[in-house]
Amino acid sequence: MKIILLAAFVVLEIGFAPPLRAAESAGFALNYIGQQIVPNKTRFKGTTVGGLSSLDYSASTDRYLSISDDRSRTNPARFYELSLDLAKFQCSAKPGMAGVTFQAVTTIQQAGGGAFEKNSVDPEGLRFDGSRNKIYWSEEGRREISGFRSPAVREMNADGRHSRDFVVPIYYSPSGSRLWTFTGSKGVYDNLGFESLTLSTDGTTLYTATENGLVQDSPPANAYRGSRARILAFDIATGKSVAEYAYDVEPVTSVPSLLGGFTIIGVSDFLAIGDRQFITIERALSPGTITPGRINTGYTVRLYYADARDATNISGMESIADKNISPVRKILLLDMSDLKNADGSALAIGNIEGITFGPEFRGKRTILLVADNNFSRMQFTQFVALEIASESELVERLQ
Repeated sequence: MKIILLAAFVVLEIGFAPPLRAAESAGFALNYIGQQIVPNKTRFKGTTVGGLSSLDYSASTDRYLSISDDRSRTNPARFYELSLDLAKFQCSAKPGMAGVTFQAVTTIQQAGGGAFEKNSVDPEGLRFDGSRNKIYWSEEGRREISGFRSPAVREMNADGRHSRDFVVPIYYSPSGSRLWTFTGSKGVYDNLGFESLTLSTDGTTLYTATENGLVQDSPPANAYRGSRARILAFDIATGKSVAEYAYDVEPVTSVPSLLGGFTIIGVSDFLAIGDRQFITIERALSPGTITPGRINTGYTVRLYYADARDATNISGMESIADKNISPVRKILLLDMSDLKNADGSALAIGNIEGITFGPEFRGKRTILLVADNNFSRMQFTQFVALEIASESELVERLQ
């Protein structure tokens, strides 16, 4: 996702139930292992490394795939293959990138072949399906003066050649006004579409989620209200959508320093961990916010346990505004603002947009996160490693 300043609109506040605390039933906690940071303008095989907006691990190769959300501006739309050495990750404010090695880069091709033209695509999510040797990727969509483009979920071969498109319901497509406030506007908001992808644990279902609600469902989130987003499920065998669930995005956790200042929050990625159960990332930006004792990058990132098993299947419902439905249940797992380096300094949090399970490390399962630097010298490409604590450890921490 590219963070773009937008005009503020006054919209009626929508109230959502607050998430439960992790102590109430997630059953596990996440501990900080360390981080690595790739210097801006790092070059690899003729491309500028940046915009890393997803992360997926293949245990069979011990490698990771990461899509760049470069809109074919700096270089053609592409994804990278890389390796991460967790033993070299450091709990330090200046960790270096000794544990990060880029191995390959692949150009993503259009349906008819060839690279995407400049500004004709916005790649965001990516998952590798080892059982089928296919790669799935999502495009966010566009609602701009220059034109509308529907959000998309696609399949490609390992060499980047297009394979097929998944069938996205028509009500996700932007229509009506670019400013969306006019009657009759529908579909995704600009820059708040399909940022994420995850595969079900049994490998039969592919999920994506809108960062915020659709225009016809709820207004975008800000510092004073949340937004009712949607999780969309596809049957991989047929490519057709089979279920949808409402997901309540929190308000931006930090109020901007200037009245009416820009804020944004959304679901930037998620990871399936069980039957319709996920770890979701809600990433917020509130520039200029000052929080004592923290490194103020403007970003706040929270990880949630999200359970859709008892959520209403809203598949086929063009609008869920004012509908009596049960949303996905959420439990707060981790506020990354609380993480500390070895010297006690706060972890500077980047624009976290990707999450994956990693290899076992020191006897425990791991989760890896990646931050998109937006090709900005003021932001950074960051990898953060976490370990999954056992339920007994969680109990000890909460006593």
